[in-house]
Amino acid sequence: MLLLAWCVILRNMTCETRDPSEKLDFKRVLPIFVIVLVGLLGLTIIIPLLPLYAASFGADPFVIGLLGATYPLMQFIGAPILGRLSDRHGRKPILVISQIGTLAGFLLLGLANALPLLFLSRIIDGISGANISTAQAAISDVTTEKNRTQGLGLIGAAFGLGFIIGPVIAFVTLALTNNDYRAPAFVAAAFSLLSILLTFFWFEETLPLEQRGSNSSRAAVSLRSMSQALRHPSVGLLLFLIFAQQLAFGGFEQLLSIFTLNRLGLNASGNAVIFVFVGVILVAVQGGLVGRWSRAFGDRRLIFAGLGLLAAGLSLIAFTPRQPPPWYSQAGLEAELNSSATGGEATAPASTSTAVPLPDDTNTGWFGLLWILGALIPVAIGGGVLQPTINSLITKRVAPVEIGGMLGISAAFLSAANALAPVLGGAVFQAAGPTVLFLLWGALMAALLFAAVRRLTPGREESAEPGLARGGGAH
Repeated sequence: MLLLAWCVILRNMTCETRDPSEKLDFKRVLPIFVIVLVGLLGLTIIIPLLPLYAASFGADPFVIGLLGATYPLMQFIGAPILGRLSDRHGRKPILVISQIGTLAGFLLLGLANALPLLFLSRIIDGISGANISTAQAAISDVTTEKNRTQGLGLIGAAFGLGFIIGPVIAFVTLALTNNDYRAPAFVAAAFSLLSILLTFFWFEETLPLEQRGSNSSRAAVSLRSMSQALRHPSVGLLLFLIFAQQLAFGGFEQLLSIFTLNRLGLNASGNAVIFVFVGVILVAVQGGLVGRWSRAFGDRRLIFAGLGLLAAGLSLIAFTPRQPPPWYSQAGLEAELNSSATGGEATAPASTSTAVPLPDDTNTGWFGLLWILGALIPVAIGGGVLQPTINSLITKRVAPVEIGGMLGISAAFLSAANALAPVLGGAVFQAAGPTVLFLLWGALMAALLFAAVRRLTPGREESAEPGLARGGGAH
């Protein structure tokens, strides 16, 4: 499976196209892709287990939502500033700085013995978190308008491949340490260190010296500059879309683990398998398909499709039957959660501190697991399409000197949505239950689709795409 994923990505980067300008520069893209992948391995190792780690310390869905919001809230503050600095001083030094913060955060996460330390670890990681936005700017430096969606899609493909390899590493680490939720954090720290070394010794600066500081008169991203960007005639609506769709998709990413814990009784290892499944789809979409779809249908139509798929998939997840798989044991899961909270020593199930209700084990079967796997397919495809496509369209509608800064603003909107989404989602989860929460997310995506179809009009980039010029029309 991993070999197939690699082949899809490499074929996408090296395949011949009708127009040579559509072909990615493999030698310049590969280091960025590998560095992002290695860095994301650390993140994807801990994603499936972080909500369960917090639950083992007695956190309820709302507190878990607050923990999920901590990283993007800090990233909201730090990433836009570092994005502007990368325009002034180059991509490489900013990547190294952000990766050092990630390493420190993972080390503290592994040493945590109380819930406040989990929060502190995410604060440290988030405040320096410019990895992805800086990598996106580096991709924009080495691509053209015709292949930028494909190039930015590879960042998403790295995330998808990370979702395959990272949870597998987490699964193996948990198996070797008797489900010690702290151990994967140290493995994540090792991958973060490797990404620092790769950036320092392999990555070549993509922003020429003469282009640095050309936008230095502009202030770093602030609430005022974000408000001004929303009024930008070419990209304001796109920035609103990337924020609004992430209110649902970001909450889904952060709270999926406690949803499956509550609905299906899946532990960290079970959630790792779920994330591997999602990762395989993301790799296929972002590594091999989004570039072709962009050239065939245009970024605007891909945005419509992504919103529609997410609306359908999130609504389907809401109705996942509460039926744990055949191997589920409620007492065993309670003991496992207690073990992580007490430093690896299992306690009696009766003393479990988890505030997330677990299903009983009187009605086990396969239907619940099969249902959610089916619902995750449109969610993964829709989510895989949206972010690289929206960001690509943004870069095509601004001046070249504004690309780094505008991607920083885009990342700020994503971070703001990621900060709000788990808090709002956790509150709804706790007050009204997960079914209502996922239905609300599905309804939000449907409303965004309606608004996008009405207001997202063709731009200059569509007149430059022959296939669209023949068949595309304005809305």
